[in-house]
Amino acid sequence: MKDFGKKDIDNQENIAQEADNELKADANVADNEKFPEDVADGTIEKLQQELGEQKEKYLRLYAEFDNFKRRSAKERIDLMQTAGKEVITSLLDVLDDCDRAEKQIQDNGQKDAVTEGVQLVFNKLRSVLQAKGLKPMNVKGEDFDPDKEEAITQIPVTDPNLKGKVVDEVVKGYLLNDKIIRFAKVVVGQ
Repeated sequence: MKDFGKKDIDNQENIAQEADNELKADANVADNEKFPEDVADGTIEKLQQELGEQKEKYLRLYAEFDNFKRRSAKERIDLMQTAGKEVITSLLDVLDDCDRAEKQIQDNGQKDAVTEGVQLVFNKLRSVLQAKGLKPMNVKGEDFDPDKEEAITQIPVTDPNLKGKVVDEVVKGYLLNDKIIRFAKVVVGQ
């Protein structure tokens, strides 16, 4: 049993010796890592300059990425708002036909179940398109605006208040989500 205790003491001495050797080795490495001051100062300045450049590059890249995210979100919203633009634009001619038919029904003065049913269908079509963001332009009586209207012709007017104003609307203009999808075709007073 005495041998067994002697081995433990030898192991403890070996562990203590190894720890002492490691401390001495670390001290030697630390001594070797010391640089002359002039080399260290030049290296530090160079590293600080590189660090500053890297920080500047990082900030520029971060700002560019932030702008990209904003631009992508805006484009996604615009795309969703105008996704059905082609379909709605093609339905504008149908809507014009509905307006003409409605005017014809009113001029004839007919009030039967068929005309009321047709009127309900027209109103439903208008409300569905309105829910999708379609709005008619109301330009009659307004000042002529070449950014929203296309002048087909000019006619002389006797009332001086009508000069330069839209006298008649030949084809109705429409906005889809506040963007013009069809210009109004109008007659302007001269």
